[in-house]
Amino acid sequence: MVTLLSKRQHWGMSATGSELFTVAAVARRIGVAPATLRTWDRRYGLGPSRHASGSHRRYSDLDVARLTLMRKLITSGVTPADAASKALALKEKDGVPKEIRKKITKGIDSPELLIATLIRAANALDHKLVEEIITSQIKKVGVIICWRDLITPVLIEIGMNWEKGKGDIEVEHMLTEVLKRSLRINKVMQTKPINSRPVLLACPGEELHTLALHALAAALAERNIEVYFLGARTPISALSAVVKRSAPPAVFLWATMASNGDHKIVSALPKIRPTPRILLGGPGWKIEKCKAATFVTDLDHACSEITRAIGA
Repeated sequence: MVTLLSKRQHWGMSATGSELFTVAAVARRIGVAPATLRTWDRRYGLGPSRHASGSHRRYSDLDVARLTLMRKLITSGVTPADAASKALALKEKDGVPKEIRKKITKGIDSPELLIATLIRAANALDHKLVEEIITSQIKKVGVIICWRDLITPVLIEIGMNWEKGKGDIEVEHMLTEVLKRSLRINKVMQTKPINSRPVLLACPGEELHTLALHALAAALAERNIEVYFLGARTPISALSAVVKRSAPPAVFLWATMASNGDHKIVSALPKIRPTPRILLGGPGWKIEKCKAATFVTDLDHACSEITRAIGA
């Protein structure tokens, strides 16, 4: 009972029983400073609309929905005045996700604007908007084009900003996890695989950067190519065991660091028939020392080599 009373005293309740939120609570919920909310109230009329008995004015569910839309529109590049106008037009029956999809993700066609929008959303830690943009673009243009024209430029710019001390490490971590989740969703094949034996994807040594593997797996799923996804820090013993047991038509190994791109891993793989095609990706490999393998330059190249390896 004490906990329930404390919650109601903190949040406030309307006469209908719905929660009414304080400035601090709303600020935490949508990810802006309390001062920003007060500014939006003063300039655009996006303030709290209801009273809780014996207390200051509080924000209703509709107020919070409007403020959420306001923030997302500003993040996407809409001017504050235009964003406020759209937010104020939001009615109780309107769903914010529907409004956001209509006003933001569906309406962004310019690659430059998409990149800028995604960077702003990432810097604001707006993981929902990041996921909406990524998933909508994958559905629209496919994994390879989305990776090449949108994801890669964003990752490069955020990485450069971090190296220059202009970015936060949490932005990169959040973006990476959202990208992995979006790519995993796209890994579900719609029809039966065209390859009888799955392709093997792994990061050898102590390699922890698996984002490229997720992108490759998702791109192959679009072609109905099945994979064994072993992921990060796959030891040579595990690689060898899978090669012996499943005889994959192709093995793709990703290494970001030179300490993980050891050419001895390639030569240590079991010699089987038919011989799998060994493909290497990432800046960690010394190409001249891996004569038995093929180095792929990008996601499209990797997909083409794997498609060729399975005879499709």
